[in-house]
Amino acid sequence: MTDIAAPASTAPVVVPEPLLRIGGRAVPARSGAQFSSINPATEEIVAEIAAGGAADIDAAVAAARETFESGAWSRMAGAERGRILSRAADLIEQHAPELSALETVEMGKLYVDTVAGDIPAAAASFRHYAGWADKIAGEAMLLPDVGPQHRFGYTLRQPLGVVGAITPWNNPTVVAAWKIAPALAAGCSVVVKPAEDASLAVLRLADLLAEAGVPDGAFNVVPGLGPDAGAALAAHEGLDKVTFTGSPAVGKTITSLAGDKFRKVTLEL
Repeated sequence: MTDIAAPASTAPVVVPEPLLRIGGRAVPARSGAQFSSINPATEEIVAEIAAGGAADIDAAVAAARETFESGAWSRMAGAERGRILSRAADLIEQHAPELSALETVEMGKLYVDTVAGDIPAAAASFRHYAGWADKIAGEAMLLPDVGPQHRFGYTLRQPLGVVGAITPWNNPTVVAAWKIAPALAAGCSVVVKPAEDASLAVLRLADLLAEAGVPDGAFNVVPGLGPDAGAALAAHEGLDKVTFTGSPAVGKTITSLAGDKFRKVTLEL
């Protein structure tokens, strides 16, 4: 991880295109709806962001599934996935001032803490899991012989499928990285619903991952309100896993939705 000296002032705010990222394209919400990102310090509107809903979640999950089934990412050599994720880590570090400025203006986190702490930590997460991408292996074991027949068993680790991630407002980039990086390293495709209070840095992260070489559809971002986009993602039958950081009440609901379909769940409550 590269040490970044804490600057005396916030970097200029460069707002990314405030649209959904689905299948490698920046697109408006199908309903045309938007929500306001508001600077908590000044109460000024930072951007009007496309507000995704159930139809947009459907499109994002479909894009993620198509990319997963195509093998463009899921069957890519682990070493190549690792190279791309390492490049993503480099880009996150290079754009640390920009990402930090977005977090500060959108959710009020101290710029000096973010640029010297959270964003480098997000880059470190991508670099760590980049190193794991070609080391995810099963094992072989000898079994008892049956008469003269020698036997062995083996396990084979394969990408799980499509992962839905719902991230919080308070540490938007680094918490997103904790969810995204291991899923991508394993060859999964990802759909993220960021908190409506902190969507811009995650949208910019999507652009950086695309620049690093993550294939279209392997990483998708659908900003929107919790009862609309968040609920639709948590309940979507096209997911193989849901990961959520937020309140115990919402986590309980997600567990019940996922359990009905036997999907894997990771909760940080």
